Amino acid sequence: MSQQKTGSERPAPPWYARTASDAVATLESDRDGLSTSEAERRREEYGDNRLKPPEKAGPLVRFLRHFHNILIYILIAAAVGTAFLGHWVDTGVILAVVLINTLIGFIQEGRAEKALDAIRQMLSPTALVIRDGQRREIPAEQIVPGDAVVLQAGDKVPADLRLLHAKNLRIEEAVLTGESVPVEKGVDPVDAEADLGDRACMAYSGTLVTFGRGTGLVVATGEQTEIGRISGMLSEVEGLETPLVRQMEQFGRWLAAVIVAISAVTFAFGYWVRSYPLDEMFLAAASLAVSSIPEGLPAIMTIALAIGVQKMARRNAIIRRLPGVETLGSVSMICSDKTGTLTRNEMTVQSVALAGAMVDVDGVGYAPEGGFRRADETIEADGDPVLAETVLASLLCNDAQVYRRDDQWIMEGDPTEGALMTLALKAGLDPDHSRRQQPRTDAIPFESDHKYMATLHHDHEGHGVIYLKGAPERVLSLCDAQVTAVGEQSLDADAWRQVMDDIAQRGQRLLAVARRRTGAEQVSLNYEDVESGGFAMLAVLGIMDPPRDEAITAVAECRAAGVRVKMITGDHLVTASAVGRLLGIGGDGRAMAGHELDEMDDERLRDAARDTDVFARTTPEHKLRLVQALQARGGIVAMTGDGVNDAPALKRADVGVAMGNKGTEAAKEASEMVLADDNFASIAHAVEEGRTVYDNIRKAILHMLPTNAGQSLTIMMAILMGLALPLTPVQVLWVNMVTSVTLAMALAFEPSEPGVMRRPPRDPAAPLLSGFLLWRIPFVAILLWLGTFGHFVWMEEIVGAPAEVARTVAINTLVAGQAFYLLNLRLIHQPVLVDGAIFRSRAMWLAIGVLVLLQLAFTYAPIMHTLFGTTAIGAADWARIITFGGAVFVIVELEKMVLRRLSWVQTG
Repeated sequence: MSQQKTGSERPAPPWYARTASDAVATLESDRDGLSTSEAERRREEYGDNRLKPPEKAGPLVRFLRHFHNILIYILIAAAVGTAFLGHWVDTGVILAVVLINTLIGFIQEGRAEKALDAIRQMLSPTALVIRDGQRREIPAEQIVPGDAVVLQAGDKVPADLRLLHAKNLRIEEAVLTGESVPVEKGVDPVDAEADLGDRACMAYSGTLVTFGRGTGLVVATGEQTEIGRISGMLSEVEGLETPLVRQMEQFGRWLAAVIVAISAVTFAFGYWVRSYPLDEMFLAAASLAVSSIPEGLPAIMTIALAIGVQKMARRNAIIRRLPGVETLGSVSMICSDKTGTLTRNEMTVQSVALAGAMVDVDGVGYAPEGGFRRADETIEADGDPVLAETVLASLLCNDAQVYRRDDQWIMEGDPTEGALMTLALKAGLDPDHSRRQQPRTDAIPFESDHKYMATLHHDHEGHGVIYLKGAPERVLSLCDAQVTAVGEQSLDADAWRQVMDDIAQRGQRLLAVARRRTGAEQVSLNYEDVESGGFAMLAVLGIMDPPRDEAITAVAECRAAGVRVKMITGDHLVTASAVGRLLGIGGDGRAMAGHELDEMDDERLRDAARDTDVFARTTPEHKLRLVQALQARGGIVAMTGDGVNDAPALKRADVGVAMGNKGTEAAKEASEMVLADDNFASIAHAVEEGRTVYDNIRKAILHMLPTNAGQSLTIMMAILMGLALPLTPVQVLWVNMVTSVTLAMALAFEPSEPGVMRRPPRDPAAPLLSGFLLWRIPFVAILLWLGTFGHFVWMEEIVGAPAEVARTVAINTLVAGQAFYLLNLRLIHQPVLVDGAIFRSRAMWLAIGVLVLLQLAFTYAPIMHTLFGTTAIGAADWARIITFGGAVFVIVELEKMVLRRLSWVQTG
């Protein structure tokens, strides 16, 4: 851990490896604290106990930064082209799209930068310190190294402390370690190599005191604390571009180069070879450029992402950054925290070991849902007298409460005791009734020195009983008998130890329960009463935070989709391995602890990250290094987490996923996605939606590029052949506008393709146009060009129709081909006529209906004749137009069939 300097020298061993007296001497302090004057001097030397905000770019700079994007450049080029042509309405629309995209990015970036602010808010606002030998409450920012801080239940630790005194002190460190159970603290030093979660003599800034009291010496403040280091890591971690943004930039550069080259060549050929007038050739080249730019694509991409956001929100996944939607679809690895994500962060009794029998308990969490099984047979708790008394003892020797409120089960008290209360509720006990039947007469609360809790009860006939629960070895040492179905028998200590080992191997924490009968005359309870022994062992309970049932299913779904799930947790190795086995993670039994990762260089770590699925006792640095190692091997990584310790890795991951209910604000602000239900299963749903969004963006590209290419080919061939332009610049803009607004826009609403979660993740390094797309786009472009250009030439050269009629027929031919091709795109690779797939997209049919109305107006409305140079056409013309559209549909469906038979269809 980071340590505060005490002059020019820095202590070699970490604070947790030193004795308390050594720490006091090193910091030149005293167990009774500092004097006020010395504290002020140190405050001037070390500064305030707070995290400094990093320097940030101003709003204007951040806003202008969002214009530096190839998609924006393409749109601006389109706007300039339409402005040159004098079409100011189109220019305004395109520039509005530019502004909307820029504003979305600017607003999202501002939200992301709140991550550091959220961490700064976690510091304790006040602290109880000893100054001048007296206790006083001061603002936490005034704490300095060497201060003596008093801790009690409910306090948030204000700085990193080396404990000097601890009495039953338990601290919840989940925000730093992810461990679900409060950690017992002491004052004895630990090994210098101890993991963060094993440093029992330390209390870290931002953690919460849940029980007991203590005093600690401040050894680090502000940015030198563990939480300060995490804040520093978070500010240094660079976020990554999403695969889609990288691909769109690559695609945009390629497209821009092609458009400029073709337009320049066409201009040169028309001007110098065909001797077209300069102004006419310039307009033709500009028309060619505008027809080639898919100006609607960024808007459609944004809409597809926004629709994905809405769908995910309905499935409890809240997207904070728009491109994160699509990134989920390319995720190849999910690194998940254990506590609260794969599990509920609710301790549950899973095993009850009686003398000679093992009972398994169903259900997860504090909800009393589940029953009891022995040898795979369901049993009733009251049908076994030993089990019934064990459950009763768990309820009576207990200070926790479990109750229902607003359809949720709430636990108040210690998590382990909450698990025992739920066990009693599963057995059908009424806590209030049981307590009235055997009221508590006296009690000895749990203390870490004695490792047990004992309660004295009497029934209304005066019979007394002492119930004891605690650490198994401690309880076992106080027993000389064991309770069986036929009464008390001599204790078989070896058998109980074997049972304890078996349960521990399952990753469950152990708790023993025992009883001793007593008379009506005993009305008080003290340590001597308990230490005298004579107890009879009732049971050993196995308790753990088990996996969610839905998480087990979701992990299997991810595996089927080619997504590998890895568990990275701060919990113990045995516990993590056991939970992993239950989830189907790390089936080969390989698991690694954090200290093993410290000994690896980057290359060895990359191998370990690839081959191992369970990592335990990890620190924030471990999580960040693991994410970077997986990314170095080409993985697209989603990282889940809820604690402050997860924030750097969440920010570095391609998709950071935070918990909405139990997650810290720091984790949420560092993430692209927040799970409203804290459920891993929602990630699997989000991956499916992400793949659907990407498919729909590909469909939009598959529709827009052939359309634009078909227009460009038509114009180019007319120039090359010395013919009149089949499409004027203003007509090109009309086609682009109506097909973008209607046809291509409908593709953003498409539902998932069949088998979307049974295919592997796509290669993020693959270009947007590759394999299948490089075939389909020119194939359809040539079909559209043949129909449009051929129909125009036939009308003008053979039929001898006026130019206005020939152009109107050509435009409607092009649009009809696009509309019928849209139906082909209902499924990219599969036939759309099978199982009625073609009729399952309302948005698609609605778009075609709107398009028909627009084209009828374009063809027959007098104002359109004036604006676009069109004219009315006859029924025979429409028959040829519809026939061509139908031919496009049939040919593309036949192409799908041929490619499937050739097994050439690629998903990349």
